[in-house]
Amino acid sequence: MSNVPKLRFKEFSGEWEEKTLGYLIKSLDAGVSVNSTDKSAVGNEKAILKTSCVSYGYFDINENKLVFEDNEIQRLKEPVQANTIIMSRMNTPALVGANAFVKSDNNNVYLPDRLWAAKIKPTASPEWTAMLTTSPKVRALLSTRATGTSNSMKNITKGDVLTLPVVVPSKQEQEKIASFLTSVDTKIEQLTKKEELLQQYKKGVMQKIFNQEIRFKADNGREFPEWEEKNGNEIFEPISNKNHNSDLPILAISQEYGAIPREMIDYKISVTDKSIETYKVVEIGDFIISLRSFQGGIEYSNYKGICSPAYIILRPFIDIDSRFYKHYLKTERYIKLLNRNIEGIRDGKMISYKQFSEIQLPYPSKEEQTKVANFLSSIDTKIEQTQNQLKQTKEFKKALLQQMFV
Repeated sequence: MSNVPKLRFKEFSGEWEEKTLGYLIKSLDAGVSVNSTDKSAVGNEKAILKTSCVSYGYFDINENKLVFEDNEIQRLKEPVQANTIIMSRMNTPALVGANAFVKSDNNNVYLPDRLWAAKIKPTASPEWTAMLTTSPKVRALLSTRATGTSNSMKNITKGDVLTLPVVVPSKQEQEKIASFLTSVDTKIEQLTKKEELLQQYKKGVMQKIFNQEIRFKADNGREFPEWEEKNGNEIFEPISNKNHNSDLPILAISQEYGAIPREMIDYKISVTDKSIETYKVVEIGDFIISLRSFQGGIEYSNYKGICSPAYIILRPFIDIDSRFYKHYLKTERYIKLLNRNIEGIRDGKMISYKQFSEIQLPYPSKEEQTKVANFLSSIDTKIEQTQNQLKQTKEFKKALLQQMFV
C-alpha cells in the first residue's frame, strides 16, 4: 500500500488518507512589522520575533528584538501561543517555509509580518502536525512552492501552504507518533543544554586560569614558578616550507574547524597543480594566522598538510606545549589585545607577524602548560562527545521522520 509508512506502531493498520494541510490547519495568522532595537528583550519587556527564531524544526524565543516605543507596542499583535506552529512565509530559499512547534505561551513576544502562527484544528494533533510540516518531504514541497525573483529572498502564500497535499492518519495514531517523537526531542533538548553548559563552564574556567586565579600544582604537590611573559616572536617564528610533492592534503583554515583537510568539511575550491606547488607545509602543532584573525582566527593544526601561501604559519622554536597556546589564543583577553594592537584593520585582512610579535603571551613552566592543556582538553573531549551524541540523535530523528510519515 502506497499510503502506509515504512515504520508503524503495530496497533494501527490501513492506509493513511490523502488530504491537504488545510485539513489540519485552521488558520495562518501573521503579526505586523514595527520599529524595534537590535537587542533582545529582558523580563517583561515587549519584543518581536526575528525570522531566525525558526530553523530546522526548532524554535528559539530568544531570537527577538526589543520594542520599547509606546505607539509601536500598541500596534503589536499575534503573541506567541502554545500549540501553534511558527512558520516563515518570507525568507532565504533554504529557510522559506521553515517552521517549528511552540510549547508554551509568551504574551510579551509577538510575531512580525514575515512569520505566521499556524493554529491547528481540534480534530488534529498539534505536535504531530508540527512534525509533519518539519519532515523532509513537506519542507521540500514548501520550498518548491516559494516564488520570488531574488535569489536571497523567497515568499510563500497561505494558499501554497493550505493546499499542500499530505497524507494523514487518524488522530489517535497522530498522537501516538507525536508522543514517541517528543521523547526524542526531549533528548535533543537535554543534549543541547548540556553542550551550552559545558561551553559556559569552559569559558569561565579559562578566564580564571589565564588570569591566574586558578593555579595547578606538580604531581608531587609543589608549587609551579610564577608565570613569565614573552612577546609572540620570542616563542613563535614564521615558517615558509614549500618542500613537498603536492601529495599532502590541502588544509582549509577556518574559525569553526581550525586547520582541517578540505575533504573533511566538503570545502570545494578548485586549485591548479601549478598553484599547489607554491603552497606551504603545515606540521601538526603549527598555528596559522587566518583571514579575520583579528577576531581570534589564529588556528591550531592537528593535521599535517599544505595551505595557501597567503597564510602565515607560526611554529614554536622553544620548548612549549602548543595545546596551551591553542586555548589561550582563543580567549577574549587575547582577542582584545589583538584588536587594541591593530586599529584600522579591515574585514577580510589578517594580522602580520610583526603585529602578532608585539603582543605579550603568558609563559608558565612547560609542566604547568601541560597541566592546563590536559585539563582544558578533557573539557573539549566532553563537549565533543556531547556534540556527537546530539548529532546522532538529530540524525536518528530525521530517519524516523522519513520512515514514520508518508
